[in-house]
Amino acid sequence: MTRYHEPELTSPVDLCGPDGRFNRAAVGWSRHPLHRCNLAPSLERPKKWNYWAVTNNDLLFSTTIADMERLQLGGAYFFHRGTKLHLDKTVTRPPGTIAIPEYVHGDMVIEHPDMRVSHTDEGAGTRLQVWAADFQGYPLEADIHVRRPEGHETLNVVIPWNDLSMQFTSKQNTLPATGYIQLGDTRYELGEGAFGCLDYGRGVWPLHTVWNWGAASGVQDGRLVGFNLGDKWTTGTGMNENGLCIDGKLSKISEDLVLDYDRTDWMKPWTVRTSESDRIDLVFEPEYDRHGTSGRREAWFTEVHQMFGVYRGTIVPDSGEVIRVRDLFGWIEEHEARW
Repeated sequence: MTRYHEPELTSPVDLCGPDGRFNRAAVGWSRHPLHRCNLAPSLERPKKWNYWAVTNNDLLFSTTIADMERLQLGGAYFFHRGTKLHLDKTVTRPPGTIAIPEYVHGDMVIEHPDMRVSHTDEGAGTRLQVWAADFQGYPLEADIHVRRPEGHETLNVVIPWNDLSMQFTSKQNTLPATGYIQLGDTRYELGEGAFGCLDYGRGVWPLHTVWNWGAASGVQDGRLVGFNLGDKWTTGTGMNENGLCIDGKLSKISEDLVLDYDRTDWMKPWTVRTSESDRIDLVFEPEYDRHGTSGRREAWFTEVHQMFGVYRGTIVPDSGEVIRVRDLFGWIEEHEARW
């Protein structure tokens, strides 16, 4: 049996050293964000993003601000489960238009004539605001507050590749969300049962990467249940991004995952299991394939199949309790990038 050793960090640390190279003392995971992501200007192909997804049982709304070195971008997309309505829009700005914070909690705003995307730290949470006069045919206004309950634990991990490439990710789920999404004449109110999920990323990736990522948040039998699932991109690094968050308490899963899905038919069920135990044993039933491509396959490109749907099965946190998951709405994806 494989022995996993992922060190838990408990004090602040810099991602890079004074020489601009990766600080090996930063490798590990923590229950709260502790890393300063001080990527040196000399590092090639840095990637920086804040991705938020807000879900309830009816919909998913996402907003992103990112710096991909060659450009900065702001975007949003919306999916409604009942109607299968999916809308998506992204705008870009030249490099250096906005400053990207080195810490998880900070302010970012992308201003563009066609769209405005704002992520604002408000101390006990983050305010997400998006405006677009034409959001694939609809005027859009979204104003959402995602709260960080005191003591709420999150999954914060550094993935090491080599002295010049690494990734810090903060995955935060089951964060209560309130507010609204106004699409044309239709207003979607968010309140009880709505949760935010943050994917904060800062790092330098290998030129070509494939990854899986899945997540969900919701109430199951009176328990607040969330999880983060990852595969492929962390293989061989000694670290992964797998964790359960039950009633605001994190259980780090050091085992890698085994994902089984059909790349010729993305709408078939996916299975997700821990490699050496029964701590995660889930089936994901897709309802929609958000498929996107950009760039050229022979040069810079990305391609994603992000599946929206429901999880069923069981998860086991550190307490040993078996928690049954029933029709928990979330997503899972395969993403390939040459970047």
